[in-house]
Amino acid sequence: MRVLLADDQSLVRAGFHALLSAQPDIEVAGEAADGAEAVERVRALRPDVVLMDIRMPRLDGLAATREITADPELAAVKVVMLTTFELDEYVFEAIRSGASGFLVKDTEPEELLRAVRAVMDGDALLSPGVTRRLIEEFAARSKAPARTVGLGELTEREREVMALVGLGLSNEEIARRLVVSPLTAKTHVSRTMVKLGARDRAQLVVLAYESGLVRPGWLG
Repeated sequence: MRVLLADDQSLVRAGFHALLSAQPDIEVAGEAADGAEAVERVRALRPDVVLMDIRMPRLDGLAATREITADPELAAVKVVMLTTFELDEYVFEAIRSGASGFLVKDTEPEELLRAVRAVMDGDALLSPGVTRRLIEEFAARSKAPARTVGLGELTEREREVMALVGLGLSNEEIARRLVVSPLTAKTHVSRTMVKLGARDRAQLVVLAYESGLVRPGWLG
């Protein structure tokens, strides 16, 4: 797995670089000190995952993420947003812009590594410790259902799985809820994303709320 680090603080980049480079399955493909450089480096290096700070000079992480996710040639690149606060005001827009995940900078090393691998595998949306809290906040801020396009192509089971993804459940949790194997749950999630043209699990959550399939308050 090749990871690009984008943060304007060299000390932060050095810390992440040391942690990630120590893993046998992860290679640090490069670094960037601002959003504009991050976009350039992503286009040149084609990393699998970008750890992108939200607040950076020249071009902030949000704008950089939009540029990356809007480029069809970079469709395979996963962007994970980094921020100091768990419920950063820009995180919601970042997810809508195509970011595949979100982590706070003081995340424990083991959790960061798990999250990066999970995003790469498409099995998780966000840092496990804040997933449901963030989704609940996202739901509370979301507007009235605006999009239903594509839902008619889904089977009843796929709609059910999409709703559970929208509630923040992992593939394993979905499997237990539906009494199927984790592989079957993952297959349903993958087919749903393909049918709706969703880049990843994060966009599937956005579609679940914006289509009205899942509504604020359902988390209980």
